[in-house]
Amino acid sequence: MTTLEETTKDHSADLSDRLNWLRAGVLGANDGIVSVAAVVVGVAAAVQDITPILLAGVAALVGGAISMALGEYVSVSSAADSQRSLIGRVNALLRSDRGEANEQLVDTYRAQGLSQATAELVASELTDKNRAEVLLSQRYHLAEDEILNPWHAALASAVSFVAGAILPFLTILLVPLPWRIPVTVLAVLLALALTGGLGAKLGDSPVAPAIWRVVIGGVLALGATYGIGALLGVAVG
Repeated sequence: MTTLEETTKDHSADLSDRLNWLRAGVLGANDGIVSVAAVVVGVAAAVQDITPILLAGVAALVGGAISMALGEYVSVSSAADSQRSLIGRVNALLRSDRGEANEQLVDTYRAQGLSQATAELVASELTDKNRAEVLLSQRYHLAEDEILNPWHAALASAVSFVAGAILPFLTILLVPLPWRIPVTVLAVLLALALTGGLGAKLGDSPVAPAIWRVVIGGVLALGATYGIGALLGVAVG
């Protein structure tokens, strides 16, 4: 029967995992907002025709989503390989040198505050399966059934990027020409404030500094690409 303590730990771990994914999603959306907005604003500063803006926006959206997904896949795949390697080493240690494995278990329990005698008693009563689970969870903070999934990470990264990129992409296309750039900039800064505040809330950190950081960063990115686009538009024109 599952105890209340075990159930509480499971819920806490699940909540922590959900929050980590949500924070990653917020960061991905923030990247989508800034990168695509910077591209379309820069092009809009150089030309008035909607076609180049549309092409540049699509290229930035698709390329950015693929790049984010690929980067996340490679990163998480490397982490998952390290996790599998660690699990393999622990299981190999249990098969080849039970004495060393037992010493590591005792050291782990000693580090948690148990006396030498109690730690040795607990370690001696564990089965081989329990020994592997305890070494992985207590010493390395890992479980065999918690291997990171690179495909999930890649998909989440791509989806969150597209979700963020859609706002500046649609705004620059749908707003009439005289208001195209200012409305897009305003929408982007409001969206960045929202994602910055949400990310801070999820991370239990101060909201105001987080909002200012992303908004100022957005202003710098948009200002730089707008300036470059305007200069190139004058030069080409």
